[in-house]
Amino acid sequence: MHGLRARDHRAGHAGDAFRPRVVRFLVDRCVGRRTAEWLRDHGHDVLEARLLGPDPGDRALLEIAESAGRVLVTIDTDFGELIYLHDVPHAGLVRLPDVPAAQRIAIMSEVVERHGRTLEDRAIVTIRGGRIRISEPPAQA
Repeated sequence: MHGLRARDHRAGHAGDAFRPRVVRFLVDRCVGRRTAEWLRDHGHDVLEARLLGPDPGDRALLEIAESAGRVLVTIDTDFGELIYLHDVPHAGLVRLPDVPAAQRIAIMSEVVERHGRTLEDRAIVTIRGGRIRISEPPAQA
């Protein structure tokens, strides 16, 4: 075989830095289909809340995302309160409270590219006034 070996493509390989990160998302219905479709088209594992049936409410949606290991993407600010004040477990959160629909894809592209690993570590990412703020997740019991 000319001394060549098959390349190992498992995690930890030096080439991983060049491979796009795949993040598991649950996209809230208020974010919109276009953002969900864009994430899916770019290789992410996306579940859309609108496909789960009637709106289960914020707490239940956060619990669904956590149990499935998915980062919740929303424009709703109530999820932060559930996480910080009511200790509802989560798998990560991206909040886009004042990001116009036309800018959500560009913002999500930047968030995933620059902060994908942080999202996987259950961070809370909030975009306000064009600035990205990363918050550490509260300790969970």
